[in-house]
Amino acid sequence: MKKSSKGLEEPNSTPRYGRGTGVPNPIDVHVGARIRMRRLLLGMNQETLANALGLTFQQVQKYEGGANRVSASRLSAMADILGVPISYFFGDLRPDNAELSPEDRQWREYLQRPETIEFIRLYYAIPDPKVRRQFLDMAKTVAESFEAKA
Repeated sequence: MKKSSKGLEEPNSTPRYGRGTGVPNPIDVHVGARIRMRRLLLGMNQETLANALGLTFQQVQKYEGGANRVSASRLSAMADILGVPISYFFGDLRPDNAELSPEDRQWREYLQRPETIEFIRLYYAIPDPKVRRQFLDMAKTVAESFEAKA
């Protein structure tokens, strides 16, 4: 960075992301992914969330994709609607210089898939803990049978 005539620092390179670059800020992408994950865990569609916020579902799509930045007041409203603290949206946020291993990146992608989120939501919708445990045991058995074949 260099000093200008007014004593303010100016960046000496073009930004990697943000307005005018066509690349969303990674923090906005992360927050959007957390909005999407929570919405799906609740079994809520984009239109329902949009209506509760007084928006169109397209605006929610842009927030979830990180294309549009969510303001603090809107994030607070989303937190109320989705039943989480604002800090939820920043969970698992990594510093700029922290890279995920390929294995961690793959697991993160698995956990963000709609079918994974739906599976978790449906699992916890089973009211009887014994039945949930039986279901988990069955899933383990099926997975182990495929691992044994590999």
